[in-house]
Amino acid sequence: MAAERADALPAQGAGNTRVAFLGLGIMGAPMARNLLKGGFELSVWTHTEGKAERFASEHGAGAAATPREAAEGADAAVTMVVDSPEVEEVLLGGDGAAQSLNQGAVCVEMSTIAPGAAVKIAQRLEEGGLLFLEAPVSGSRPKAENGTLTIMAGGAERAFERARPLLEAMGEKIVHVGPQGHGQMAKVLTNTMAATHAAVLGEAVTIAREAGLDRDAFLQVAASSAGASTVLDLKGKPMFEHDFEPSFKLEHMLKDVRHALAEARDLGVDPPLAEVVERLYADATEDGHGGDDFAAIVTEAEKRA
Repeated sequence: MAAERADALPAQGAGNTRVAFLGLGIMGAPMARNLLKGGFELSVWTHTEGKAERFASEHGAGAAATPREAAEGADAAVTMVVDSPEVEEVLLGGDGAAQSLNQGAVCVEMSTIAPGAAVKIAQRLEEGGLLFLEAPVSGSRPKAENGTLTIMAGGAERAFERARPLLEAMGEKIVHVGPQGHGQMAKVLTNTMAATHAAVLGEAVTIAREAGLDRDAFLQVAASSAGASTVLDLKGKPMFEHDFEPSFKLEHMLKDVRHALAEARDLGVDPPLAEVVERLYADATEDGHGGDDFAAIVTEAEKRA
């Protein structure tokens, strides 16, 4: 790792802070665009061949063949990949970003991974002189696109303050929820709540359709009742219309529910509702809906109708 060190990232839009952005999927690409709009200098990498080059050409970033190349001389690395193994590989693998980041750089992990894995990755990075902040996000693709994500950060205060300018370029509600592991814990719990509501919404949509209820009237009433929620607002109409274009994939929701279940069991907590939800999402994945938006959970209720 290089010897250079900067104690604080410049405020948003100031200077030429170099950032390695690793992962350009449904969420990562719009988040990277918002960093560019905020004035940060980006070098991007993603596992899909040619995608980093296309993004760089369209948006004025640098493209790299490996995470290590993307992080050469960078003050920060942002990871937005699938799960713990991918985060570990892009940061700490043979071509991982940690090998070429500036000493004292901050690694901002914005994927949703197991809380325990986040703690272990943080320990390894900090042993090498790097800071680590877990900062998973909520809001799906629309809020990633307009820079209004909710970000729940876990880690040391120093890492949080160092990463804050980056977070402010991508999010609107930024909460430092506590030490390492707590950001991911907050995320997998809130996603499990969302998964549960989506499952019961799917049942309600199926029953409403079978009863012949007017779709718009039902959604209007539900939105003004005790059943109101962000999940209803985002997924009610798509469930009626079978519009499963992914903003957040069902298989990723299943992964997060499983992380929450594992953490609950480690704590000695029995979560029966989450166990039912896990089975429903597993069945939907086996039925071929893993790559669809998690609104496709409605198909499990329809299958049982």
